[in-house]
This record gives sequence, structure tokens and C-alpha cells, in this order.
Amino acid sequence: MPEVEHKPCFLTPKQVRLEYPLFVYLPGMDGTGQLLRSQTAGLELGFDVRCLAIPRKDLTTWEVLTKNVLDLIHAELEKSCQRAVYLCGESFGGCLAMKVAIESPQLFKRIILINPASAFQLRPWLNSVSQLTSFVPSSFYDLGALGLLPFLASLARMSSSDRHELLKTMRSVPPETVNWRLSLLREFQVEEAQLQLLEQQVLLIAGGSDRLLPSETEVQRLMNILPNTKKVILPDSGHACLLEKHVNLYKILQSNDFLEIEASQIQELEISLTYET
Repeated sequence: MPEVEHKPCFLTPKQVRLEYPLFVYLPGMDGTGQLLRSQTAGLELGFDVRCLAIPRKDLTTWEVLTKNVLDLIHAELEKSCQRAVYLCGESFGGCLAMKVAIESPQLFKRIILINPASAFQLRPWLNSVSQLTSFVPSSFYDLGALGLLPFLASLARMSSSDRHELLKTMRSVPPETVNWRLSLLREFQVEEAQLQLLEQQVLLIAGGSDRLLPSETEVQRLMNILPNTKKVILPDSGHACLLEKHVNLYKILQSNDFLEIEASQIQELEISLTYET
């Protein structure tokens, strides 16, 4: 796993496709951007994919993170400005995506929120327990990550390699960073009036079997606020649904008419990828 030490950056796939819409993925609490790997090949059929990677020791505010993301997006658009931008945030990244979209709503063609951690505040007991994590000795964090795994993911729906990668990624985040990001979730707030100004299509995706957060309830709440939404409930999926074998984000977008790319372009790209492999 590559280390990002100084400032947030975008992880870039081997093949940059400036002619396709820019797909910006904002990750969960781990901040690595690595856990999108099982979805990347599918998304590259229609997008030029970028994954945000946040340094392991980053202790900046929502405002700074928001500015960093927007700076990175603008830098990408300088290479090819005449293209749509899709913003996708998962869990912690879902909160960040809302902040980013509100700050620069005109920048994004469409928005995807997956199990957004704005649901954190719907469970007061979780809010209270999270404040005690700063008192937990660092030596217990590895064990805690293992115990949290069944709540974070539907393990039976994941491959063994993805289960291992998820645990490894969770353990890679220092305790002080975990505590800081939990504090960000506790204080997270966006005004409903600001969300109501987001006129672009928003796709809300929730794991119906999320044991960590009440994602389905939160998706419904957001659907009642945002003016132009579609909702997808994955009934058997957990919080880390993008790691599950039978979840294909590209196909979800496709089946919900959330793509701009023409079918002929997809076919051309599929042929290209076949020859390259």
C-alpha cells in the first residue's frame, strides 16, 4: 500500500482517459483510497477514475479537506476542462462529498453517496462511545479493528483477499487519526437549506444490512431533503458494500441511468481493454 505522507492526493490508474468523465472517489475512515480497487476496472469502462488518498497522520478540519479536494479536482480539469465531473463519497467520504458539493455545486454533473456517515449522529450511543476511544491504549487498536470487522462488512459476501485487505487497511490508520476523524463525524453538520441548492442528480446507495450505521434511514432522510435524487437499497449488503463480490458500482450507475457515455464508446473501450490484456 503506497504511503501518502505530506498532503492529500489523487491515486491515478495506469491508463488516464481524459476523454471520459472524471470520477472522483472520496474514501471512508481509512482515507487510503485503496479499497475501491475491486470496482475500478468496471468504472474505467466509462470514467477517468481518481481516488482521494489522505495522509495517515492528517489531522485537518473539514474545511481544509474540502479545499484540498477542490484544488485536486481543478488541477485535473486543467488537463481537460471540457468534461463532466462525478463526485462519489463513501461513509466518511460521503460527509466530505457533501461539504465539497456545497462549496462548489456548479462543478459537479452528478453525485453519488454510499452509506454516508452523516448517519453517525442518528445513533447517540455510538456518538458517546466514540468519545471514549481516546482513552484506549494504542496496543488495543489492532484487536479492536478485528472485532469491528463483522460490523463494518458482510464478510460472507467478500473474498478472503478483500477481507484481509480491509483489516490491513483498518490497522494502517494510527489511533490518533482514528480519534480525530471520529471527532469530525461527531461535529459534522450541513444545513438542509444548503443541500436543497444541489440541483444535480444525486444517487443515494445504502446497505440494507449495514450493522455499523443506520444507512438506510439516513438515505431516506437525505432523499427528503435533496431535490433530485434516486435511491438504491442493497438489501443484503453491509457498510463496506463496495468490497462485496456481487456489488458492481458501474452496473448500479448504468441501471439507474446515471451514465453519460454512449453505448458505442463503451463497446470501443471494452475492445481496447481486451487487446491490452
